[in-house]
Amino acid sequence: MIEVSHLSKHYGDFVAVNDLSFRLVPGDILGFLGPNGAGKSTTMKMLTGFLRPTSGDISIWGSDVWTDTLAAQSHIGYLPEGAPAYEEMTPLGFLNFIAEARGLSGPDRDDAVSKASATMSLESVLNQKIETLSKGFKRRVGMAQAILHDPDVLILDEPTDGLDPNQKHEVREMIKGLSKEKIVIVSTHILEEVTAVCNRVMVLAGGAIVSDGAPEDLLTLSRHHGAVTLELIEITEELTSAFQSLDGVDEVEREDNRLTLMPVSDVTDLFSRVMSFIREKDVTVTAAFVEQGRLDDVFRTLTEGDAQ
Repeated sequence: MIEVSHLSKHYGDFVAVNDLSFRLVPGDILGFLGPNGAGKSTTMKMLTGFLRPTSGDISIWGSDVWTDTLAAQSHIGYLPEGAPAYEEMTPLGFLNFIAEARGLSGPDRDDAVSKASATMSLESVLNQKIETLSKGFKRRVGMAQAILHDPDVLILDEPTDGLDPNQKHEVREMIKGLSKEKIVIVSTHILEEVTAVCNRVMVLAGGAIVSDGAPEDLLTLSRHHGAVTLELIEITEELTSAFQSLDGVDEVEREDNRLTLMPVSDVTDLFSRVMSFIREKDVTVTAAFVEQGRLDDVFRTLTEGDAQ
């Protein structure tokens, strides 16, 4: 497991990370969510032993990151932000180098490189120089070196930033397909990333944890949680006013051909009320659904005033 206790990082008077404590077990896919400057990358660098904390303790699979560094790092696969690599090398040469640095040699090295290359679909570019590759392939090379030694802990800093939709999908499917015996930490400011791959979300703001729980629990904090959204062929001011006056509706939001009816705080049956109204008034609706919540609502509320 991973245990983090009262972790802080100061740069003079500036507090980058402020007293973080949490525990992760195999099967956890944790999303570090927060705006730029919230402390996500700094925390990950401390978890990997790249950056020494001002105070606090980190244990990876029972090994202290600072007193037993190599033992702790042997359990970790790390993809830094931007997926840096030696650009003059080929992916094959780079992966062989990383494998040997990880203590693999001979058939074990070859098998590890072959498996990681296949997992990240690198076979077609293995002998090209990394500097000639697209951003998507460079990110795949970075992912391949992170999973090369089949680590117990995978730490990924902005793994899909800058990738096209197909590449993002491939990376997310790879993360979700990892063994349930692993711990995965994904740092991101992309809201859809959290609901796509994570089963736990930790929101950072100003270097501190402001929320920690399952994605579905986070959605309940949204002002749109429980709202009813309607898609209509035609929206008139008269119809909007009629919905606004409906018992149980607090506010009506309009966007293009959609109306979103926000419930009064103690109303739990708004959908049935809206459906009854639609039948009674013979309103033509092309779609109707209850909102689970909108992560951007929650993100803005929790991180308001943090660095952007």
